[in-house]
Amino acid sequence: MQKSLENYLEAADGAGKVLTHARLLIKLARLYQQVAPPHLAQSSRLVNLKSGTLVIHAASGAVAAKLRQLAPTLVDIFLNRGIECNDVQVKVQARDYREQSSTSTLKPLSSRASGELTTLRDSLPNSSLRSAIETLLERSARRE
Repeated sequence: MQKSLENYLEAADGAGKVLTHARLLIKLARLYQQVAPPHLAQSSRLVNLKSGTLVIHAASGAVAAKLRQLAPTLVDIFLNRGIECNDVQVKVQARDYREQSSTSTLKPLSSRASGELTTLRDSLPNSSLRSAIETLLERSARRE
């Protein structure tokens, strides 16, 4: 059984093509992360190479517009690295929010900010704003 699976993966008409393409895409994705401007690379990813066209998914329309402007430069870079590439196609593909971390960064209040919010809270009549400030003060971390 193991031998036949290995033969199938290595066969030109079997999963070998898929495996080879997957390896190429991993290599191209790493290269893209190295050569793309950092602020664009973190908001996009190279997802495919079809018939000499690199397909890149951008997280927003603004990132996609900038990548489209950079397309000729990206083609030149990939050609210089030995990748047969003649075009870049950029698609807007919003990121899956489940991939992003759900933990937020804790930003403690300074003692001055805490004191000013306490003074403001004490000067307000009973209202939703006063309740919101009380909740903020109760839940916030304090920086000493």
